[in-house]
Amino acid sequence: MDQVESVVAQIQGLSSSVSDVSALHNYLKQVDEVLHAESTGLLPFLDQLDPSKHSLGYLYFLEACTSGPVPVTNEQASVLALMIARFISSCAAEQIRLAPDKFIAVCKRFKDQVLLLGAPLRGVAPMLTAIRKLQSSTEHLTTLHPEFLLLCLLAKSYKTGLSILEDSIFEVDQPRDIFLYCYYGGMICIGHKCFQKALELLHNVVTAPMSTINAIAVEAYKKYILVSLIHNGQFSTSLPKYASSTAQRNLKNFCQPYVELANCYVNGKITELEVYVQANRDKFESDSNLGLVKQVVSSMYKQNIQRLTQTYLTLSLQDIANTVQLNSPKEAEMHVLQMIQDGEIYATINQKDGMVRFLEDPEQYKTCQMIERIDSSIQRIMSLSKKLMGMDELMSCDPLYLTKAGRERQRFDFDDFDSVPQKFNT
Repeated sequence: MDQVESVVAQIQGLSSSVSDVSALHNYLKQVDEVLHAESTGLLPFLDQLDPSKHSLGYLYFLEACTSGPVPVTNEQASVLALMIARFISSCAAEQIRLAPDKFIAVCKRFKDQVLLLGAPLRGVAPMLTAIRKLQSSTEHLTTLHPEFLLLCLLAKSYKTGLSILEDSIFEVDQPRDIFLYCYYGGMICIGHKCFQKALELLHNVVTAPMSTINAIAVEAYKKYILVSLIHNGQFSTSLPKYASSTAQRNLKNFCQPYVELANCYVNGKITELEVYVQANRDKFESDSNLGLVKQVVSSMYKQNIQRLTQTYLTLSLQDIANTVQLNSPKEAEMHVLQMIQDGEIYATINQKDGMVRFLEDPEQYKTCQMIERIDSSIQRIMSLSKKLMGMDELMSCDPLYLTKAGRERQRFDFDDFDSVPQKFNT
């Protein structure tokens, strides 16, 4: 323990300036094995350190402390979770960024503890703080992003999860992070009924580069099919050209019941769809997608009503009920009212004669709100264009890229080929 006391003294003496902290970091890397060897007895020494001043040293001690056997009782787990949460709240970002792997490890153990306690909500705020402290900018996707979104999902704190999904991501630490981030993010958007954003995120998963099919992409593709049907009323089985050949060849094979569900949906016959869903209920339930599938069935009524707006100017509630296969005019009225409220159709209902009059979209695109929205979109596109140009310039100067491009160019030496076939030479 004398050596541990010496480490504490070094931490206390080398945490004031940037140069001192850098020297401390080198020292801590050298004694890291010692700390892990003494992990069971390190907890009392944390009282001698201030997590806000000695953040780097505190992190090394905390990581070593938590690397051993996990707490077996709720009380122990609660104490550990509270200790880590307080550290996350008070630590100095510039210090913990020197040892990101250790900070991530501690935060993941914190997540494990709150899940052990059955209190994911308890971990949401500290994990969000941890992300902000670890990030170099809001454009940086860290390994903690998926952990945070998972906690939000389990806690049903969808609104908090949405706050981080609004960030534009341009920098990713690990490929797996982007898969989980977009998958969990898509699920959060589904929970909040933000289907358009959910589609974007799930689309990112299924079109991301992959050499082999992974379980995340398969599950994302299942939800992508269902959300496409709910939001757009249709689904195309063909992926865009920029999707990997692996995904284009194999994803459909792993999601056949969902592809068949989409084919059944396109027919527009509610009874056939309900029969198919009932026949495959166990499969959808085992995938935890039965709730979404039920929303797909419900959305077919909406899609069929929307088709009527393209054909008729006025229609009775009874005719709508008969055409869409609803049980009664009252049920048809409820669907129409909900669609009007959601802005999916524009219509008025005459309560006296039970007639529905379908209207044109009243938006004239000249209100202040719409102008601000358009301007915001233009600014965002301009910013994205500037960012892409910058990334293109960086890539064109990247030695690894230039080396690979040079090798590819050598495979095709165009000087070896005549620009004009010989038979046309005179």
